[in-house]
Amino acid sequence: MYDIHHNLICNISCDNVNLFNITGILFVFPFLYQISYLCSMMKKLIIFDLDGTLLNTIDDLAAATNHALTEHGYPAHPVEAYNLFVGNGINKLFERALPEEARTPENILRIRTSFLPFYEAHKLDLTCPYDGIPELLRSLTKNNIQLAVASNKYQLATEHMVKYYFPDIPFVAVFGQREHVPIKPDPTVIKDILNLAKLNKENTLFVGDSGVDMLTAKRAHITAVGVTWGFRTEDELRTFEPDYIVAKPDEVRVLLNL
Repeated sequence: MYDIHHNLICNISCDNVNLFNITGILFVFPFLYQISYLCSMMKKLIIFDLDGTLLNTIDDLAAATNHALTEHGYPAHPVEAYNLFVGNGINKLFERALPEEARTPENILRIRTSFLPFYEAHKLDLTCPYDGIPELLRSLTKNNIQLAVASNKYQLATEHMVKYYFPDIPFVAVFGQREHVPIKPDPTVIKDILNLAKLNKENTLFVGDSGVDMLTAKRAHITAVGVTWGFRTEDELRTFEPDYIVAKPDEVRVLLNL
């Protein structure tokens, strides 16, 4: 696993790499292997998680869930608590948000019934792309790299939000939680995207902010990139041993030598 820090790595070229400069100090081997490996990453498809990776959705998710909870007499939670509630689909979100003694299928359905219309009406209120994400997506598209989304958010919202926030990006696939399709970390969604893109796993990079995303990539046997700007902690990412960890969207470009 490598940490890629844009402010530390500069002037990296794939042609005749002999040395490079980090914070003003010249280093040679063993770092040459790392740089040559980065330069060899000829990826043609990048699959992104949505919530916590492309979009900061936490405020609207928290508001909608708290609305549903209080409507049924359950306590609400601070926004920051939702960083650990989300990531495994909305039913798991509701289960985690409910008091332990109230986590029944019937109560989860009641919360879902109240959540969905409220979230549909308010899901764009505070949600926004992370800084640098629109520029990254445009740069990747300009370099003829195919893009896709693999989310555990329900399909209707996934499609709507991607279209709304990234209308000029030609995603080859936008998949959320679909009926009769297992959600991440099951790798089915990755396989479906690869089939649509007509590419193999060696050509593919998966970018996400959670252990669920890293495990999905591992099970699909594709390169995993963990991002630290999302909902989960860097410690969680490291637990799942991603191939790379990046701190800014532009560092994905650095990985690809663009």
